[in-house]
Amino acid sequence: MKELTKGVLELYLHIPFCVKKCLYCDFLSGPADRTVMAAYVEALKAELEGRAEGCADFKVTSVFLGGGTPSLLEGERILELLETIKKYYCLDPCAEITIEANPGTVNRQKLACWRRAGINRLSIGLQSAFDEELAVLGRIHTWQQFLQTYEDALSEGFDNINIDLMSALPGQTPESWRASLEKVLSLKPPPCHISAYSLILEEGTQLYRLWEEGKLELLDEDADRLMYWETGRILEQAGYGRYEISNYALAGRECRHNCGYWSRRDYLGFGIGAASLFQNVRFQNGRSLQAYLEHPLNCRQEEHALSLGEQMEEFMFLGLRKTEGISPQGFQECFGQPLEEIYGQVIKKNLTDGLLEYRENGEGEMLALTDRGLDLSNYVFAQFLLDEDPA
Repeated sequence: MKELTKGVLELYLHIPFCVKKCLYCDFLSGPADRTVMAAYVEALKAELEGRAEGCADFKVTSVFLGGGTPSLLEGERILELLETIKKYYCLDPCAEITIEANPGTVNRQKLACWRRAGINRLSIGLQSAFDEELAVLGRIHTWQQFLQTYEDALSEGFDNINIDLMSALPGQTPESWRASLEKVLSLKPPPCHISAYSLILEEGTQLYRLWEEGKLELLDEDADRLMYWETGRILEQAGYGRYEISNYALAGRECRHNCGYWSRRDYLGFGIGAASLFQNVRFQNGRSLQAYLEHPLNCRQEEHALSLGEQMEEFMFLGLRKTEGISPQGFQECFGQPLEEIYGQVIKKNLTDGLLEYRENGEGEMLALTDRGLDLSNYVFAQFLLDEDPA
């Protein structure tokens, strides 16, 4: 492997399989038998090997296995994927390596295998601490199964664990949401990281159809916002810092992989539907499982070289997701033009409206969303789209 000369790289591996589709899920995922899963792992290995030559000068600093339900695969299959990465890529010895895991699909044997593979971070999809709310979502597990998974993970030596939670569920109340948070915080030891998202009703999902048929009542926006601010209050009191709109971590336990997305770090996605950003080119793999199994190296679609203006837009609306905000100095270093020269009017308007503010973070001045700006983040982000490419 050549000595690092160009920079760092992140890898994402999409595992599109699950026991059954959750009612709210619009991800590229679904059930499959063991034969198909094994064939898919072989195709992933082939794609990893085939793309490696163009990455010889890059050091891989994080790997993320997402889905779907990656924990549905046999432990040995996960081990094979990580061994392939170690063989063909320059994997940093201190790389963050995450796997998404759902209770009901995890056992001690898999956890031990993941540890041997080098996985050092788990992201467990809990969503709610109450079985009746889990049933509304179509989840396959219970709170007790989650507890078993969590305890097994700790026993196998995992000490960097994220828990996914979901608010604004049908029938959920601010009280039950608060209780879910408190039950998670009462774990011994508590998780290092919590991702807390509001339910988004996506067209084409089973929940969406139930809502269209009048069989499902959604929470109103005021209740959703109340839960969001309760989340911040409760978690911050418990020692978690909000470092992104929906993500909270104990000091030093932020998800390095996701921070890379928001900082526009180069990343490559492998598997069906996986997206990539590499040297300011965005592209995506096709969504056909059969086509991928037959020709995993001929699946790239929608390749688009980003213009200077598009790079600036992404720098702003991805960077502003982070609560620390974006660095005006970093913008100028990246693009060779002052931030105010490109976005002066937009920034002035949002400062006046109380949606953005300048802060000192010890390393310089940062531009960040205010508390009110967090509530209206999509409105703010849309204003950073440029009418024409800068000269």
